Amino acid sequence: MSTTPYEVDFYRWAAETARALREGRIADLDLAHIAEEIEDMGKGERRELVSRLAVLLAHLVKWVRQPEQHGNSWRATIEEQRAEVLDLIADGPSLRPVLEERLADAYAKAVRIAVRDTGFDPTAFPPECPFTVNDALNRDLWPS
Repeated sequence: MSTTPYEVDFYRWAAETARALREGRIADLDLAHIAEEIEDMGKGERRELVSRLAVLLAHLVKWVRQPEQHGNSWRATIEEQRAEVLDLIADGPSLRPVLEERLADAYAKAVRIAVRDTGFDPTAFPPECPFTVNDALNRDLWPS
């Protein structure tokens, strides 16, 4: 079984690949692994977007469910996650549809987070996401 530089030392492979690209040495490029890495980068961006949306939704449903717990920490988390999601979309506008496509998945994760954080039963939270993507990202929305 042969091993490639990609499999033996990824960091070295990446540095050598970048150098070959800059120098225009196309014949020296490991195109299959370059394509794989580019696809993985896109998947990573999508995962981060959905993860941040889930954290945002978790704090929003906790905000609604536990008004007596409102505090600077929750407000800061909501504001930060909104900003991070909006930054990801600004950097990659084609990610915007992912928010709609994955809203239900992000909400399911959000409920798991909220259950863990509050100790409430999952039925304490709405079965479907009570927020649209636009509502969740609206910096002026503080649901009651």
